[in-house]
Amino acid sequence: MIEVKNLTFSYEKDKQALHGLNFTVGDGEIFGFLGPNGSGKSTTQKILTGILRGHGGMVSLFGKDLTTVHTQDFFQQIGVLFEFPYLYTNLSALDNLHYFSSFYPSEQLRNAEELLDELEFKRDFRKKPVSSYSKGMRQRVSMARALISNPKLLFLDEPTSGLDPTGAVLFRKIIEKERQKGTTVFVTTHNMLDADLLCDRVAFIAGGNIVALDTPKNLKEQNSNRSIVFEYLYQGRREEQTILSQELKSGIPFAYDELISVHSQEPTLEDIFIQYTGRGLS
Repeated sequence: MIEVKNLTFSYEKDKQALHGLNFTVGDGEIFGFLGPNGSGKSTTQKILTGILRGHGGMVSLFGKDLTTVHTQDFFQQIGVLFEFPYLYTNLSALDNLHYFSSFYPSEQLRNAEELLDELEFKRDFRKKPVSSYSKGMRQRVSMARALISNPKLLFLDEPTSGLDPTGAVLFRKIIEKERQKGTTVFVTTHNMLDADLLCDRVAFIAGGNIVALDTPKNLKEQNSNRSIVFEYLYQGRREEQTILSQELKSGIPFAYDELISVHSQEPTLEDIFIQYTGRGLS
């Protein structure tokens, strides 16, 4: 679905933002693109969506070189959720969706009311202006805008931004449902929980370079110290010990009366990112 070879980009002669990126995204895959501010994350997404031109290297979507296709039907296959809601604030949710729907063939479109139902958008606000909406409500309308055209390729920039925990869970379910339909999803985010729960693979980018690319599970396993924390009771006292997993081959190597909890010390994706780059995701 997406193929990127030796992707470079410079905003100025001496200010190169991307230094030869290489990655692919398969059909029906949810691919996470993670990095701190200024890492080249947004630049890459703008190139992939056709917003930013003048890149070096090769970018292919749907098997076509992005520099050679400028047709409307090509971009009608792509849906985009921007980090900041791109909506007309004087129009209502339904008016916005009907307006953006006018850019697509009618047979491609989803029903706006049904889509807002799926996104659990309040019925009594659907005809009120966007200016009266909370950030979470605007995010729901923005997601509806991205999905209204039934895209084959979906770009999501910070999809759960502004949502409460219930809304974030709902969005993750909707994104997974899109994947089950065969939609390919490219996610850029600072939210490590989203990346861990949603993505088949993730790429870490820092300083315009991809520094790691694998499944979340493999990245955590490869960077784990294989340690396990035991909490237990022994002779009336609560104790805690951390041991390496290989030490368990011959059984638990300490005396105890009752085990209270056992936890593996698996690193988080953010732990791994900091390990690779020395930087947090803020």
